[in-house]
Amino acid sequence: MRQKKPALVITFSSTTAAIRMEAFCLENNLPGRMIPVPREITAGCGLAWKAPTDAQEQLTQSMTQAGIQWEDLRILEL
Repeated sequence: MRQKKPALVITFSSTTAAIRMEAFCLENNLPGRMIPVPREITAGCGLAWKAPTDAQEQLTQSMTQAGIQWEDLRILEL
């Protein structure tokens, strides 16, 4: 069985915002990947960005500068 470890999970209220985040991160070589929203939380569109916990400040600053709106940001054991 895979061992769970803390991960940063960013959720979005729309699929458009989630897809924009994915394209932005790939374009700018930012850490993470798109995942289905974990059962522990709910989100408007069902998609979330999963990244290492130490990338939180980098990602929030980058999203703010790019105008990408997120719904919630949490650290979860995944």
